Amino acid sequence: MPDGVIVKALSGYYYVKPILNGRAVTTIGQKAIQCRARGVFRNRDITPLVGDHVVYSLTENGEGTVTEVKPRHSELIRPQVANVQFAVLLFSLREPDLNLGLLDKFLVHIEHAGLDTLICLTKQDLVDNELLDKDDPITYVQELYERIGYEVIVTSSRSGAGQERLKERLAGNICVFSGQSGVGKSSLINAMMPGLNLETNEISMKLGRGKHTTRHVELIELENGAFVADTPGFSQLDFLEVETDELSACFREFAPLAANCKFRGCSHLHEPGCKVIEARDNGDISLGRYKNYEHFYAEIKDKKRRY
Repeated sequence: MPDGVIVKALSGYYYVKPILNGRAVTTIGQKAIQCRARGVFRNRDITPLVGDHVVYSLTENGEGTVTEVKPRHSELIRPQVANVQFAVLLFSLREPDLNLGLLDKFLVHIEHAGLDTLICLTKQDLVDNELLDKDDPITYVQELYERIGYEVIVTSSRSGAGQERLKERLAGNICVFSGQSGVGKSSLINAMMPGLNLETNEISMKLGRGKHTTRHVELIELENGAFVADTPGFSQLDFLEVETDELSACFREFAPLAANCKFRGCSHLHEPGCKVIEARDNGDISLGRYKNYEHFYAEIKDKKRRY
Protein backbone atom coordinates (compact mmCIF):
# COMPACT_ATOMS: atom_id res chain seq x y z
CA MET A 1 0.00 0.00 0.00
CA PRO A 2 1.28 3.53 -0.79
CA ASP A 3 2.64 6.06 1.71
CA GLY A 4 1.37 9.60 1.93
CA VAL A 5 1.26 12.79 3.98
CA ILE A 6 -1.97 14.34 5.25
CA VAL A 7 -2.18 17.88 3.89
CA LYS A 8 -5.69 18.70 5.15
CA ALA A 9 -8.21 17.31 7.65
CA LEU A 10 -11.79 18.51 7.37
CA SER A 11 -15.21 17.13 8.38
CA GLY A 12 -13.96 13.61 8.99
CA TYR A 13 -11.96 13.42 5.74
CA TYR A 14 -8.18 13.33 5.41
CA TYR A 15 -6.64 14.63 2.20
CA VAL A 16 -3.46 12.70 1.42
CA LYS A 17 -0.67 13.35 -1.07
CA PRO A 18 1.61 10.45 -2.07
CA ILE A 19 5.21 10.57 -0.84
CA LEU A 20 8.38 8.81 -1.93
CA ASN A 21 11.42 8.65 0.35
CA GLY A 22 9.76 11.11 2.71
CA ARG A 23 8.98 13.72 0.04
CA ALA A 24 5.68 14.52 -1.65
CA VAL A 25 5.78 13.54 -5.31
CA THR A 26 2.68 15.33 -6.55
CA THR A 27 2.89 18.58 -8.46
CA ILE A 28 1.37 21.88 -7.43
CA GLY A 29 -2.29 21.99 -8.36
CA GLN A 30 -2.75 18.22 -8.38
CA LYS A 31 -5.55 17.19 -6.06
CA ALA A 32 -4.88 15.16 -2.92
CA ILE A 33 -6.70 11.86 -2.36
CA GLN A 34 -9.76 12.16 -0.14
CA CYS A 35 -9.58 9.47 2.55
CA ARG A 36 -11.45 8.20 5.58
CA ALA A 37 -9.61 6.76 8.57
CA ARG A 38 -10.10 3.18 9.74
CA GLY A 39 -12.39 2.84 12.75
CA VAL A 40 -9.59 1.10 14.65
CA PHE A 41 -7.97 4.49 15.25
CA ARG A 42 -10.90 5.55 17.43
CA ASN A 43 -10.52 2.38 19.51
CA ARG A 44 -6.83 3.16 20.01
CA ASP A 45 -7.52 6.82 20.77
CA ILE A 46 -5.44 7.89 17.76
CA THR A 47 -6.43 10.96 15.76
CA PRO A 48 -4.59 11.46 12.46
CA LEU A 49 -3.19 14.98 12.14
CA VAL A 50 -2.20 17.23 9.29
CA GLY A 51 1.46 16.48 8.62
CA ASP A 52 1.19 12.81 9.59
CA HIS A 53 2.98 10.31 7.38
CA VAL A 54 0.44 7.56 6.74
CA VAL A 55 -0.18 4.35 4.85
CA TYR A 56 -3.38 4.33 2.83
CA SER A 57 -5.27 2.10 0.43
CA LEU A 58 -7.29 3.17 -2.60
CA THR A 59 -10.98 2.35 -2.92
CA GLU A 60 -13.00 1.69 -6.06
CA ASN A 61 -14.52 5.19 -6.16
CA GLY A 62 -11.15 6.90 -6.38
CA GLU A 63 -11.03 7.75 -2.69
CA GLY A 64 -8.94 6.05 -0.03
CA THR A 65 -8.67 4.73 3.52
CA VAL A 66 -5.91 5.65 5.98
CA THR A 67 -4.77 2.33 7.46
CA GLU A 68 -1.68 3.32 9.47
CA VAL A 69 -0.25 6.47 11.08
CA LYS A 70 3.55 6.35 11.26
CA PRO A 71 5.47 7.57 14.34
CA ARG A 72 5.75 11.36 14.65
CA HIS A 73 9.01 13.19 15.25
CA SER A 74 7.17 16.31 16.48
CA GLU A 75 3.64 17.36 17.38
CA LEU A 76 2.13 20.73 18.13
CA ILE A 77 -0.96 21.00 20.33
CA ARG A 78 -2.16 24.40 19.11
CA PRO A 79 -2.27 24.35 16.17
CA GLN A 80 -2.52 20.58 15.82
CA VAL A 81 0.17 19.73 13.27
CA ALA A 82 2.58 16.79 13.18
CA ASN A 83 6.14 16.45 11.84
CA VAL A 84 6.78 20.19 11.51
CA GLN A 85 10.46 21.07 11.10
CA PHE A 86 10.23 24.64 12.34
CA ALA A 87 7.66 27.29 13.20
CA VAL A 88 7.18 30.75 11.72
CA LEU A 89 5.52 33.04 14.26
CA LEU A 90 3.84 35.99 12.55
CA PHE A 91 3.08 39.12 14.53
CA SER A 92 2.01 42.42 13.01
CA LEU A 93 3.59 45.78 13.76
CA ARG A 94 0.19 47.47 13.33
CA GLU A 95 -3.47 46.44 13.14
CA PRO A 96 -3.32 44.75 15.56
CA ASP A 97 -0.43 46.42 17.35
CA LEU A 98 2.54 44.25 18.30
CA ASN A 99 1.83 42.19 21.45
CA LEU A 100 5.14 41.00 22.91
CA GLY A 101 3.43 39.21 25.80
CA LEU A 102 1.50 37.03 23.38
CA LEU A 103 4.61 36.55 21.23
CA ASP A 104 6.49 35.24 24.28
CA LYS A 105 3.58 32.91 25.07
CA PHE A 106 3.72 31.46 21.56
CA LEU A 107 7.49 31.07 21.91
CA VAL A 108 7.01 29.08 25.11
CA HIS A 109 4.67 26.65 23.35
CA ILE A 110 7.00 26.26 20.37
CA GLU A 111 10.08 25.78 22.56
CA HIS A 112 8.16 23.22 24.67
CA ALA A 113 7.35 21.32 21.46
CA GLY A 114 11.07 21.21 20.65
CA LEU A 115 10.88 23.18 17.41
CA ASP A 116 13.11 25.94 16.13
CA THR A 117 11.42 29.27 15.51
CA LEU A 118 11.59 32.09 13.01
CA ILE A 119 9.88 35.35 14.04
CA CYS A 120 8.21 37.17 11.15
CA LEU A 121 7.01 40.75 11.70
CA THR A 122 4.28 41.66 9.21
CA LYS A 123 2.64 44.84 7.88
CA GLN A 124 5.84 46.87 7.80
CA ASP A 125 4.07 49.27 5.42
CA LEU A 126 1.66 50.34 8.20
CA VAL A 127 4.38 51.58 10.56
CA ASP A 128 4.23 55.37 10.72
CA ASN A 129 7.48 57.02 9.59
CA GLU A 130 7.26 59.77 12.20
CA LEU A 131 7.00 57.16 14.95
CA LEU A 132 10.00 55.33 13.52
CA ASP A 133 12.12 58.44 13.97
CA LYS A 134 11.06 58.70 17.59
CA ASP A 135 10.73 55.12 18.75
CA ASP A 136 11.56 52.38 16.24
CA PRO A 137 9.64 49.21 17.20
CA ILE A 138 11.25 47.17 14.42
CA THR A 139 14.81 47.75 15.60
CA TYR A 140 13.82 47.19 19.24
CA VAL A 141 12.15 43.84 18.56
CA GLN A 142 14.88 42.65 16.20
CA GLU A 143 17.63 43.44 18.69
CA LEU A 144 15.70 41.93 21.62
CA TYR A 145 14.98 38.56 20.01
CA GLU A 146 18.11 38.23 17.87
CA ARG A 147 20.17 38.73 21.03
CA ILE A 148 18.34 35.74 22.53
CA GLY A 149 19.05 33.64 19.45
CA TYR A 150 15.94 33.93 17.26
CA GLU A 151 15.97 34.90 13.61
CA VAL A 152 13.69 37.88 12.83
CA ILE A 153 12.41 38.75 9.35
CA VAL A 154 10.39 41.92 8.66
CA THR A 155 7.84 41.61 5.83
CA SER A 156 5.10 43.43 3.99
CA SER A 157 2.53 41.70 1.77
CA ARG A 158 1.91 45.00 -0.04
CA SER A 159 5.47 46.10 -0.77
CA GLY A 160 7.00 42.62 -0.96
CA ALA A 161 9.63 43.45 1.68
CA GLY A 162 11.25 40.38 3.23
CA GLN A 163 9.35 37.86 1.10
CA GLU A 164 12.31 36.50 -0.88
CA ARG A 165 14.35 35.99 2.29
CA LEU A 166 11.42 34.19 3.90
CA LYS A 167 10.91 31.93 0.88
CA GLU A 168 14.59 30.98 0.98
CA ARG A 169 14.24 29.94 4.62
CA LEU A 170 11.13 27.86 3.88
CA ALA A 171 12.56 26.00 0.88
CA GLY A 172 12.37 22.23 1.22
CA ASN A 173 10.90 22.31 4.74
CA ILE A 174 7.56 21.58 6.40
CA CYS A 175 6.79 24.54 8.62
CA VAL A 176 3.85 25.99 10.47
CA PHE A 177 2.67 29.59 10.17
CA SER A 178 1.02 30.72 13.37
CA GLY A 179 0.37 33.84 15.38
CA GLN A 180 -2.30 36.21 16.58
CA SER A 181 -5.50 36.62 14.57
CA GLY A 182 -5.43 39.31 11.90
CA VAL A 183 -1.65 39.56 11.47
CA GLY A 184 -1.78 38.72 7.77
CA LYS A 185 -0.76 35.05 7.58
CA SER A 186 -2.98 34.26 4.61
CA SER A 187 -2.11 37.53 2.87
CA LEU A 188 1.60 36.78 3.14
CA ILE A 189 1.18 33.25 1.78
CA ASN A 190 -0.93 34.63 -1.09
CA ALA A 191 1.85 37.13 -1.86
CA MET A 192 4.49 34.38 -1.93
CA MET A 193 2.29 32.05 -4.00
CA PRO A 194 0.40 34.11 -6.62
CA GLY A 195 -2.83 32.49 -7.72
CA LEU A 196 -3.40 30.66 -4.44
CA ASN A 197 -6.06 33.13 -3.26
CA LEU A 198 -6.43 32.05 0.36
CA GLU A 199 -9.35 33.79 2.04
CA THR A 200 -8.36 36.98 3.85
CA ASN A 201 -10.27 39.53 5.87
CA GLU A 202 -9.70 43.01 7.19
CA ILE A 203 -8.89 43.70 10.81
CA SER A 204 -11.85 44.51 13.03
CA MET A 205 -11.09 48.06 14.12
CA LYS A 206 -13.86 47.95 16.73
CA LEU A 207 -12.47 44.84 18.42
CA GLY A 208 -8.81 45.54 17.67
CA ARG A 209 -8.22 42.00 16.43
CA GLY A 210 -8.59 39.99 13.26
CA LYS A 211 -11.38 37.74 12.18
CA HIS A 212 -10.52 34.05 11.92
CA THR A 213 -10.35 33.65 8.13
CA THR A 214 -8.48 30.32 8.33
CA ARG A 215 -10.79 27.75 9.92
CA HIS A 216 -8.78 24.56 9.50
CA VAL A 217 -5.15 23.49 9.29
CA GLU A 218 -3.86 22.79 5.79
CA LEU A 219 -0.42 22.14 4.29
CA ILE A 220 0.11 24.41 1.29
CA GLU A 221 2.72 23.43 -1.27
CA LEU A 222 4.97 26.24 -2.52
CA GLU A 223 7.00 26.23 -5.71
CA ASN A 224 10.31 25.89 -3.86
CA GLY A 225 9.44 22.53 -2.29
CA ALA A 226 8.19 23.98 0.98
CA PHE A 227 5.01 22.87 2.72
CA VAL A 228 3.45 25.60 4.83
CA ALA A 229 0.75 24.95 7.41
CA ASP A 230 -1.59 27.95 7.35
CA THR A 231 -3.39 27.69 10.68
CA PRO A 232 -6.33 29.34 12.45
CA GLY A 233 -5.31 32.47 14.34
CA PHE A 234 -5.43 32.47 18.13
CA SER A 235 -6.01 35.42 20.44
CA GLN A 236 -5.01 33.42 23.52
CA LEU A 237 -3.29 30.20 24.52
CA ASP A 238 -3.43 28.17 27.71
CA PHE A 239 -0.61 26.33 29.48
CA LEU A 240 -2.28 23.00 30.21
CA GLU A 241 0.54 21.01 28.59
CA VAL A 242 3.42 22.96 30.26
CA GLU A 243 4.57 22.33 33.84
CA THR A 244 6.06 25.03 36.07
CA ASP A 245 9.41 23.24 36.24
CA GLU A 246 9.54 23.17 32.42
CA LEU A 247 8.84 26.85 31.89
CA SER A 248 12.32 28.31 32.41
CA ALA A 249 13.77 25.98 29.76
CA CYS A 250 11.38 27.61 27.28
CA PHE A 251 13.13 30.97 27.81
CA ARG A 252 16.36 30.56 25.86
CA GLU A 253 18.29 33.24 27.71
CA PHE A 254 17.57 31.58 31.07
CA ALA A 255 19.20 28.22 30.24
CA PRO A 256 22.92 29.12 30.59
CA LEU A 257 22.16 31.08 33.77
CA ALA A 258 19.93 28.50 35.46
CA ALA A 259 22.74 25.91 35.45
CA ASN A 260 24.65 28.09 37.95
CA CYS A 261 21.79 28.88 40.35
CA LYS A 262 22.50 28.07 44.00
CA PHE A 263 19.52 25.72 44.35
CA ARG A 264 18.65 22.85 42.07
CA GLY A 265 15.13 23.28 40.69
CA CYS A 266 15.29 27.06 41.22
CA SER A 267 12.05 28.75 40.16
CA HIS A 268 13.90 32.02 39.40
CA LEU A 269 11.28 33.95 41.34
CA HIS A 270 12.62 34.54 44.86
CA GLU A 271 15.48 32.15 45.69
CA PRO A 272 18.79 33.54 46.97
CA GLY A 273 21.72 32.91 44.67
CA CYS A 274 19.51 32.82 41.56
CA LYS A 275 21.56 33.78 38.53
CA VAL A 276 18.46 34.63 36.46
CA ILE A 277 17.31 37.18 39.05
CA GLU A 278 20.86 38.53 39.21
CA ALA A 279 20.92 38.94 35.41
CA ARG A 280 17.54 40.68 35.55
CA ASP A 281 18.79 43.15 38.16
CA ASN A 282 21.97 43.80 36.16
CA GLY A 283 20.02 44.42 32.95
CA ASP A 284 21.61 41.42 31.24
CA ILE A 285 18.21 39.96 30.31
CA SER A 286 15.04 41.75 29.26
CA LEU A 287 12.91 42.94 32.17
CA GLY A 288 9.81 42.62 29.98
CA ARG A 289 10.63 39.00 29.15
CA TYR A 290 11.27 38.25 32.83
CA LYS A 291 7.92 39.78 33.83
CA ASN A 292 6.22 37.61 31.22
CA TYR A 293 7.96 34.60 32.77
CA GLU A 294 6.55 35.56 36.19
CA HIS A 295 3.08 35.98 34.72
CA PHE A 296 3.20 32.65 32.85
CA TYR A 297 4.47 30.83 35.97
CA ALA A 298 1.54 32.12 38.01
CA GLU A 299 -0.89 31.27 35.19
CA ILE A 300 0.39 27.69 34.99
CA LYS A 301 0.07 27.20 38.76
CA ASP A 302 -3.46 28.56 38.72
CA LYS A 303 -4.56 26.36 35.82
CA LYS A 304 -3.04 23.22 37.34
CA ARG A 305 -4.84 23.97 40.60
CA ARG A 306 -8.19 24.31 38.82
CA TYR A 307 -7.80 21.41 36.39
